[in-house]
Amino acid sequence: MTVPEVSRGSGRAWLLALLAGALLPGCESRTPPYRFPLTTPLEKSAASQPVRPDPASSAQVAPPVDASPTVEASTPAAGSADASARPVVAGAEPVRPEASGATPSDVHARTKAVASAVMAPGSANRPSPRASFRALPPTTERGRHLLSLGSRLMAPGGAVEDPCLEPTDTGCARSALTPFFAALDGLVAGTGEAAQASTVIAAFGNSLIAGDRIVDVVRDELVYGFGGAGRGVLLVDRMAPYGGRSRTAAVSNGWEPRTLGELRAPPHPFGITGVYHVATEARARGRFKLEGEPRGTLWWKDVKDAGRLVVSVDGAVLVRTEPQGDGASRTTSFDLPAGAKWLDITAEGRGAVVQGVVLQQDGPGIVLDMLGVPSADATLYARLEEDALKAQLAQRDPKLLLFFLGGNESKRLEWKRTDLDTVRRDLTALLRRTRAASPGSACTVVGPMDAVQDGHVKGKPLLQRPFLESAIAAEREVALAEGCGFFNLFAAMGGAGSLARFNQAGFMHDDLVHPRGQGLDLLGQLVSDALLKGWVEQGTQLAPPLTSSREEAPAWPGDGSAQTAEDVR
Repeated sequence: MTVPEVSRGSGRAWLLALLAGALLPGCESRTPPYRFPLTTPLEKSAASQPVRPDPASSAQVAPPVDASPTVEASTPAAGSADASARPVVAGAEPVRPEASGATPSDVHARTKAVASAVMAPGSANRPSPRASFRALPPTTERGRHLLSLGSRLMAPGGAVEDPCLEPTDTGCARSALTPFFAALDGLVAGTGEAAQASTVIAAFGNSLIAGDRIVDVVRDELVYGFGGAGRGVLLVDRMAPYGGRSRTAAVSNGWEPRTLGELRAPPHPFGITGVYHVATEARARGRFKLEGEPRGTLWWKDVKDAGRLVVSVDGAVLVRTEPQGDGASRTTSFDLPAGAKWLDITAEGRGAVVQGVVLQQDGPGIVLDMLGVPSADATLYARLEEDALKAQLAQRDPKLLLFFLGGNESKRLEWKRTDLDTVRRDLTALLRRTRAASPGSACTVVGPMDAVQDGHVKGKPLLQRPFLESAIAAEREVALAEGCGFFNLFAAMGGAGSLARFNQAGFMHDDLVHPRGQGLDLLGQLVSDALLKGWVEQGTQLAPPLTSSREEAPAWPGDGSAQTAEDVR
């Protein structure tokens, strides 16, 4: 979504204050991310099981929305029926904790054993090409609460459109989301590459996700169903001097953030985080609380005369970078001793540049990297440096690229600062560029939420933002043509007028641009439900095969033929 854009200097303080609407939602309380995955007994009647929203039921009429915000749902207790979330294996003996107390690892091991048996060679149930054991994870207590909230807000949910990339006479051999769905199959079955390594999701986007609350709900839901493998990509400090620290160092000082969403291009290009932090003083430091990670990675910019960066654990130096001053983006990896508690990244002098820090566990599970930046759109993502993009995406090896874009594009269309041809061209270039750097990944574009017109008068009816639906149609067209999935968040939250209902319920900030609280949670739940439903139903409701050539779009901006990021103001 868009926030006011200003140049550097005196305007930067104003920008930081106004960005609070984008990032402060991430500070609010939410369900803790770790929950024990347990399997629901199969003999329970279907009527007694909570279900995720069905896109086909969008025609139902919802009761009026209460004008007061709803109280946050409580966290389900580990081991309770409400905490059940491991995908159910059809026809298998139910996996449940014994009265004596089975551990999560015991439950996970039994689930994998059953799934492996289903997939064994010669089995009548061997899945080909779609895993026969796929089933929706039961809905958590928070999920049921958000489902109820969505009904009251008339948010019907929706499905991810999944175009067929390899049609056959009898169906589809491979769809856009096959790499991601196959990785989920591997996590459930405990077989293949997914059983040995983490399944990474890289979420690019704008301020809608920059506070990490929407994607945190997606992260929680997937970790709840498939296990987790740690935090992934983190920042050495926050993107502004406020907001939560769930995706940053626990304590930081002496850093200045620069983002690709700034009006004028900063002096250095960016890695995939879209953010870098510059040391404004000697001994600038970011301190991370370790969670048993065996190793880590530091992404940094080799800036001339910037001095070294020091990586230390519990006061002991692990490694120092050796800058060459050539401006390249570099990677420094390090092993972490068992039992280490604190990791420090320290700049020896002013000017050192940190792009990010990677911390995650060994072994299988979901990792979701939040790579959103306030004010970002597909055009501004031209500021990603090619070498850093290739190297960092290769290191992360995501199985799904998620793009939350369209809010800023629709606003800039309204302001006549861009046009639909530019929107199509720059999104096409972004998808091609990231997919070329990560050829084994699936990709999905999540369209913008409902938005109202700029300049509305308080007390007057809210008017839908011009070009919103045109921007959504353009993004869908590009996504499907480029072999990516598409999720229409605008339709899933209820279409035209849904923002007014969110606002009436107290789930919008005063700018009427950025959701807050459970409004953000509900949007995250809509996305996670759509991904899970797409996994279960892959092959049953595919989008049409590709009909347009992927060779028709122009090259990425930078060849002189496209509008530059500086032109968007």
